[in-house]
Parts: sequence; structure tokens; C-alpha cells
Amino acid sequence: MSIPGMKQNIGQLLEKSTARFGDKIAIHFIEESLSLTYKELNRQINRYANTLREKGIRQGDHVAVMLPNCPDYPFTWLALAKLGAVTVPLNTSYQAQDMEYVLNNSDACALVIHIDYLPVFHEIAEKTPAINIIFTSGEQPTEQGEPLSKLVEKASDDFTLPTVAVGDIMNIQYTSGTTGFPKGCLLTHEYWLIFGMSAAKHMTMTESDVFLGVAPFYYIDAQWELLMCISAGGTMVVGKKYSASGFMNWVREYKITVAFATMAAWTFKQPESPLDKQHQLKIMMVGQFPAQLQRAFEERFNVPLRAGYGMTESGPATSIPFEDSHMTGSGSVGKLDELREARIVDEIGKDVPQGEIGELLLKGPGMMKGYYKKPEATAETLVGGWLHTGDLFQVDENGYFYIVGRKKEMIKRSGENVSAIEVENLLKSHPKIANAAVIAVPDENRFEEVKAYIVPLENETSQTIPPGQIIEFCKGKIAEFKIPRYIEYQKSFKLTSVGKVIKGELSADKESLIDNCYDRMASQGK
Repeated sequence: MSIPGMKQNIGQLLEKSTARFGDKIAIHFIEESLSLTYKELNRQINRYANTLREKGIRQGDHVAVMLPNCPDYPFTWLALAKLGAVTVPLNTSYQAQDMEYVLNNSDACALVIHIDYLPVFHEIAEKTPAINIIFTSGEQPTEQGEPLSKLVEKASDDFTLPTVAVGDIMNIQYTSGTTGFPKGCLLTHEYWLIFGMSAAKHMTMTESDVFLGVAPFYYIDAQWELLMCISAGGTMVVGKKYSASGFMNWVREYKITVAFATMAAWTFKQPESPLDKQHQLKIMMVGQFPAQLQRAFEERFNVPLRAGYGMTESGPATSIPFEDSHMTGSGSVGKLDELREARIVDEIGKDVPQGEIGELLLKGPGMMKGYYKKPEATAETLVGGWLHTGDLFQVDENGYFYIVGRKKEMIKRSGENVSAIEVENLLKSHPKIANAAVIAVPDENRFEEVKAYIVPLENETSQTIPPGQIIEFCKGKIAEFKIPRYIEYQKSFKLTSVGKVIKGELSADKESLIDNCYDRMASQGK
């Protein structure tokens, strides 16, 4: 990647790829049965850009977008990029309070919204007076007029790119936020170019490949996935949402060769099928994946599974190289991206010796510029050019990075540090557990204790996976002090857009975190 000194912006990248790959299929929408070549995609984006500009959107304007995974989303996002406007993605699960906060905090002047979400907007419309232009998505006209997809039919497909610098803001991307209101990350054209090109390299994406994207477009995954495909000249197949039971069916049906599966462990928990190995996948990448399941996953589906690490603030950071099959089951999230520098530091900012645990700091081109209108949070996160990730890591003698946990989620039990992530990954490797979340519980004698929330697989219950069985499953796999003392069962978890458990919801309605749950010590008479 020849990134340093990069001059092109996202609009120019699209024009360049259109010139190279014009008649190839660029994108296919599964539910709409709609395919567009690179030429057709570029022309459609030009129509959207012209329509948005005709209705008053100007370079630098902040435009909120609240859409499901439908054609309007990538068309609008790339059209705004061509205009030099700024996209503010809205999570489609936002309720009135969340929407009001983000619309006002982001200084959005316009809104592109699916008709299904209009009732939520109507609740707070009077509280968001800066929104003076509204476009709708859907089949039917509304009080706002014809849907955007109809308006663009009258627009020209010729568009002259304005001058947009690579360092100009393209997104104000609000973090998922497991507690409190999210912060808006300022992400530039350079951020997205680097993310797309880096992902294409690490996922070995070429113009011959077909990628399956099922992440929501309002989150960064689907956005960098699209730019990865455009950078490489490949095809992106878009589904409305991830389905554990349907994922591999889509892989087979659409001849998918490359995939990124945030929730691959859920796919693994589906019943085995004689068709499991009948596909054309050459690589599947994940964020984190229980190390205990990785080799079994690769053998069952006959595909290399490679882990990586990145965050909204940093873009790409680490990944396991395609050829490093010897790292299967290691738990590593890979080696450092060539455009990143890293440090692992202690609580006073001093570099720790190799192999020891500390906070990961990152530096390099194309990371976020800061948090929008949050100077204090920006100053805490970006210090001396280094991004403080808030994640605890260690690196081995061969340069492989291992995530230990979040600084704020380490459990301090009798002077020992317990990584919530480590315990969660072990619990999620249990064949009858769909999901698990681990938190700290205050304790008079040990300062904190370990509590696990368990979501059983469908057709499983607390009777078919009793607490004692879970405790026995943990023994010998992790240290005794890490084994949960408390276990509570849940039907489901409230999740962020990328499948992270919103842990604040687990204790929101409980005065005591140890009421009405299994206590290992009590059962042992201690």
C-alpha cells in the first residue's frame, strides 16, 4: 500500500475503480435481488449526489442517515462522500432519547430516514430544529414527499467532483457505547481509504473475489467492507442482517470466497450439516473468537479463520496473516498493521517489558481526528500523537498481539486480575451456551467476585446446563480464581450493533447483583 502522501479521496477511488472494473458486478443486494456493475453503481451514486445537492446539501454539511441494509444506504453514503458532505450514521435501534442526542450533538442539518423509523423521529422533531431537510427511504411517499429512490430517477448521472481533501471529515461515527451516550469519532477520507486497502491486503481480496457483508451499514464494518471491495475490484453481496442459520446458505448460494463474520461462533453452534464443507470460501476473518473453538471451526468448515483487532477510533490495527496457520487456536489477534506503531504501557505510561500486560497505544496515519465537540475526551484518548485504546494487551517474542481485556472490565479478585473476556470466551465455547457476559460483583472479603450471565442455546435451559456443569466445564481450563462464583441465566442480552453485550443493562434493575442467582461458595458450604 502506497498510503503516505495519499492524495485521492473516496469519490476519486470510486471513479478510478469504475474505470478499471466497469462491467464487473460491484454489489448485489440479496433481498432486493438487485445487482449493479461498477459503471451502474457509479452512475447511481452520481444521481444521488446531484439530487442531494439540488435539495440543498452542500460540502461540509452534516447529514444523519438512519437506514437498514438497503440500496439507499451505500448510495447515499458514497454520494455524500463525493459531495464532500459528512455522514452521521444512526443506529436503527435508537429510540427517541438516543436519536435526539445524536442529531443535536452532531449538528446535523438533514436526515435520510427509512419510513419505518419516522415515528421515532416525530417524537423528537421539535427538539431537533436544525434538521431542515428530510429525505425518506421506502416504497411509499410520505408528508416529506417522494422517497429518495424516486427523486433520483430524474437526476443526471454526470457529476463533477468538487475539491475534497483526503483529510476532510467523511463520517462522524458514534461509538456503540456500552454505557452512557456515545461519542462521535471524526473519521476522514484517509481513514476509510486506509481501512479499505488494508483490509483488502489482509483478507487477500482481489477482483476475482465475492465478499459477503451482513453487518449493519450504520456501523464501520459494512462501510470498510464496501471500500475494501471497491479498492480491490471485487463484488460485495449484501444481506439485511446476520443469520446464524442462514449464513452458510448464503455463502454457498452466492459463491462467496471471502467473509468477515463478527458472530462466527454463533454459526459454529448451528447443527452440523453434510454441506458444511461445500463452499468456495478461501478465508473468513473475525474480530475475537474463542480460541478453544478455532481449530474445530476450521476443520468443520474447511476454511482458514483469521482473527484481527481494530476499533472505531483506530481503524485497522492487527491481524493474523493468511499464511500463519500455525497460530490457529493461539488466541492471538495477529501482528501489527504495516501503517501502525504500537506501545504497551503501564498505568503511568511507561513501556512494559515484552510479554507483560499493559494498555495498547497506537499511532499512524488515518486514525480518528478526535471526538466531535468533546475536547476533554479527545485529550484523554489522543496523547502526544498516541491513541489510548483502553484495551489491555500483551505481545510475544514473535510480534503476535493478544488482547487480555478492557481496562474498565478487569476484575480485581483477592489481588488477582481476572479478564472478563477470557472467562467469556471459555463459557461461549461450551456446546450448549449461546452467549455469556462476565462482570465484577463487589465483595467484602475479596474486593470483587466473578459473576457470569449465561444465555443457553435454543432448546437448552438452566436444567439442561445447570450451574454445577458450567463450573466443572471451567475447571482445568482456567485458574480456579477465575471460575465464576455467581451464575445467572438470561433469555437474551441487549447487544450493540456488533454483538457486544451492553453490560449496564444487566444490572440496571437490580439493587443487589447476587440476589436470585447461583452462588458456588454457598453450594460448597463456604
